[in-house]
Amino acid sequence: MSIGIIGSGAIGSAFARALAGAKIEATIANSRGPGSLNELVDELRPYIKAGTREEAASADIVLVAVNWTKLPGALADLPAWNGRIVIDANNPIEAPLFQPIDLKGRSSSEVVADLVPGARLVKAFNHLQAHLVSGDPRAEGGRRVLFYSGDDSTAKAEVGSLIERLGFFGLDLGPLAVGSRLVQFPGGPLPVHNLVKFG
Repeated sequence: MSIGIIGSGAIGSAFARALAGAKIEATIANSRGPGSLNELVDELRPYIKAGTREEAASADIVLVAVNWTKLPGALADLPAWNGRIVIDANNPIEAPLFQPIDLKGRSSSEVVADLVPGARLVKAFNHLQAHLVSGDPRAEGGRRVLFYSGDDSTAKAEVGSLIERLGFFGLDLGPLAVGSRLVQFPGGPLPVHNLVKFG
């Protein structure tokens, strides 16, 4: 399955590094255009290439990791999702103030889902610090835990398989209504905990 990444900040770049480390190809895009990604692509070639938002968004699995206030623009005017998988790696908070965004009682994944109509949304890769996403998942004698959740069992299985290919231990937290709130930062109890599965 093809993989796209929208967003080249800390998490988007860390995900790209994790993919390259596992020899998995992907296309990464940002708002500044492919030319702004030369340094990252040089580091991660031949597995990671730069593309447009439209090229990244056309993949079978698309990880989205963008500053919260820029999400609507980053996801606007893209081709129809048509059941493709979107990995929501976003948190409703951003630098420099790091003040929580008021979501009026909704989970961040509910908001993201509205921006990608027709996609099968899976929440993942948002709860670990970037250096842990790109670092060695087989740490401390076990495998680092990576949580994921979603409402489509097939989409979750695909993302769970990708998580395993990257060397992490994937832990399914159930439907988005439950799982996305557990890993949402701020508010959820699971973000930033570096958990390792032994045995």
